[in-house]
Amino acid sequence: MFFKSAKINEFRLWGLVFTLVGMGVMIIGTGGIVWWGHAGKIFAAIFMVLGMISLLISCIVYFWAGMMSTSATMLECPECHRPTKMLGKTDRCMYCKTMLTLDPAQATHEPSVE
Repeated sequence: MFFKSAKINEFRLWGLVFTLVGMGVMIIGTGGIVWWGHAGKIFAAIFMVLGMISLLISCIVYFWAGMMSTSATMLECPECHRPTKMLGKTDRCMYCKTMLTLDPAQATHEPSVE
């Protein structure tokens, strides 16, 4: 349960991962110039291009997550009573990670302990 998250947050996480990997690859590529001098420029150029591709992918992922977020269903979480967004038939609350559904066939009717 600790690693479970809402679908929109998962997409945002992947966008962040691609951003950090892209910047890391670009930094490592720049280190090629420091390590090998003039011969490291080719290494740096290759890694700069790979880093830029990763950053471009992260922009696409963030744009896609934003577009999905605008069309997501807004509802109030029954556990924490905060407004949250839901994608698909089932999703998790963005705050307390409670399973949410709008499909009565998939709903569980367990009494909550308070």
